[in-house]
Order: sequence, then structure tokens, then C-alpha cells
Amino acid sequence: MDATDAWRSLFENWPQAVPRQGLLVTNFGEQISFVDFLVSPAILLVERDKPDSYGARKVMVQFEAVSAVKITSPMELARFQVMGFQAPF
Repeated sequence: MDATDAWRSLFENWPQAVPRQGLLVTNFGEQISFVDFLVSPAILLVERDKPDSYGARKVMVQFEAVSAVKITSPMELARFQVMGFQAPF
């Protein structure tokens, strides 16, 4: 599975136990704060809580442009196991 497919799978299978908010980091070096999102086969649509300097509240990003996701909610690492994460052996 390449990175594009991994990001698509992560967002498509985002569990209800994890808040749908955080910071999306793109390959362009942008950090986009989001409070919700929708997915399509190739594009992630994120919703901002506040508009950017141009007044935009929605951002469409190709999955291949996703570099990282920062989770802003304080949560225990164990809650991320439903997303496929596990402790190293």
C-alpha cells in the first residue's frame, strides 16, 4: 500500500471514537486546521472552523498531497488502535 492509499484508507475508515478534527499538513508545507471532512476516491474535502485570509472555509486536497495529520484532541494512544495502530513488538 502506498502513502496515497494509506491516507485514503485512514480518512475513509476514521472511527467515531476519534474526533474528526486536527491539522492537515500538505506536501506544499501548508498546515490546514480542520473540524470535519468528506472523502471521494481521489480528493479529501476538509472544513475549517475559521476562514483563511481569502475567506475560504473548505479545502480540497488530493490524497497524494497529504504529508501528515496532526491530532489536536488530547487522547490516550490506545484510542488510536481502532485506526490500525499498535505498540511495537
